Amino acid sequence: MNTMQEEILINVTPQEVRVAVAENGMLQELLLERGSKRGLVGNIYKGRVRRVLPGMQAAFVDIGLQRAAFLHASDIFSGKESSDGEESDSITELLSEGQVLLVQVIKDPLGTKGARLTTQIAIPSRYLVLMPQVKRLGVSSKLAEEEERLRLRDLVAGQLDKECKEGFIIRTAAEGISEEQLKADLKYLQKLWTVVCERENTFSPGDIVYEEPSLMFRTLRDFVDENVVKVIVDSRSAYHRMSEFAEKFLPEFRSRIEHYTGERPLFDLYNVEDEIQKALQSKVQLKSGGYLIIDQTEAMTTIDVNTGAYVGRRNLEETIFKTNLEAAQSIARQLRLRNLGGIIILDFIDMVNEEHKRQVLRTFEKYIERDHAKCFLTDISRLGLIEMTRKRTRESLEHIMCKPCPTCGGRGSVKTAQTMCYEIFREILRESRQYDSEKLLVLASQEVVDLLLDEESNSVAELEEFIGRPIQFQAENLYSQENYDVVLM
Repeated sequence: MNTMQEEILINVTPQEVRVAVAENGMLQELLLERGSKRGLVGNIYKGRVRRVLPGMQAAFVDIGLQRAAFLHASDIFSGKESSDGEESDSITELLSEGQVLLVQVIKDPLGTKGARLTTQIAIPSRYLVLMPQVKRLGVSSKLAEEEERLRLRDLVAGQLDKECKEGFIIRTAAEGISEEQLKADLKYLQKLWTVVCERENTFSPGDIVYEEPSLMFRTLRDFVDENVVKVIVDSRSAYHRMSEFAEKFLPEFRSRIEHYTGERPLFDLYNVEDEIQKALQSKVQLKSGGYLIIDQTEAMTTIDVNTGAYVGRRNLEETIFKTNLEAAQSIARQLRLRNLGGIIILDFIDMVNEEHKRQVLRTFEKYIERDHAKCFLTDISRLGLIEMTRKRTRESLEHIMCKPCPTCGGRGSVKTAQTMCYEIFREILRESRQYDSEKLLVLASQEVVDLLLDEESNSVAELEEFIGRPIQFQAENLYSQENYDVVLM
């Protein structure tokens, strides 16, 4: 029996909506939507093909954004089959420059990359996903009971007439619902698709023809299920709008939506603000005394497990096993909380016992099952590594809330003051050979100037004698340790 209880906390301000998902009192997931930068995933646009790239089997499509979006051949629905029975995948056969087509965003612009698109349209509702281009009826693989799968399939099939050209996928949330609820959901999606088709015919290329609901409504649609005991929102207007939405689409969950009116901020009351700050740090402390080091780079994310101060009662192998077990649970939570995606390498502490390895892997798989994002992972390698991928459609928490350090440029370290002294010496030699001047003025940070006038004063005197010109130093408070200028005077 599943005893997991979830609470969803929603903090609403005019500039930002934040959704925190807590399981048994522990923050597991954080979703942010800023009014100035709403996510695009799920939006449908009328696009125009700008460039076709046969070598990449892809095209760039203008959908009215600052950067052209990317469409790969594998994401194009052609509706045609080649002679060998496989769908044609040549981009030049599928698209041509200037062509207008309906596209859906499947991945937000990330970093320097534009949005990723598909022409295989899918519009989700509470219980169903509309697939307008394929007349097929599917059921979510997470619905395990065969009897319930057959019941739902028969209910949907009974509602579809022979003229219906759309296909549907039955979502996990549909488990146990009535025929009336399923029918209402299906009719809603069919009407919505009719509106999209009308807009496609009348709107211009670059226009949006369907926009995904805001984060508040997506939360009700995608996250609220039998495990959710309550949804707490701290805005009166948002509470009323969510209640109306629930009354229409989720009447059985309407009573679980609560309006928080307390004096203390909602996220402070549930300790969410502290958890957010911890999620932006590279070090994650484990209860046992061990810790994780999470290093997120553009290429991949690495997570290293360390025993730290933890010393087991029996022996080293037992210490390592206990630390890895706790780390497996913590890593699964951190992946969701930080929304880490792409290639992820997990470096567990090396274990000799094969049964210990299997238990750690099973523990990690158990906790990763709760993740809404699709994950794929390998067995533990001989080096104690797990290689995995996690599908991410939106920016990670760090990329939304932070930017690279302007001092170190995102490297995570800066050159020492001594290294900068020697760089300045080389620059003085370079400029003294190229240009004539009476003296030179060096502008640098306070720490670098202090070192030049103290420990490196003999080196400065020798340099002045060598170039035959005096050198002056001036500390600049606004200069970082790696900034300096050599001025000819």
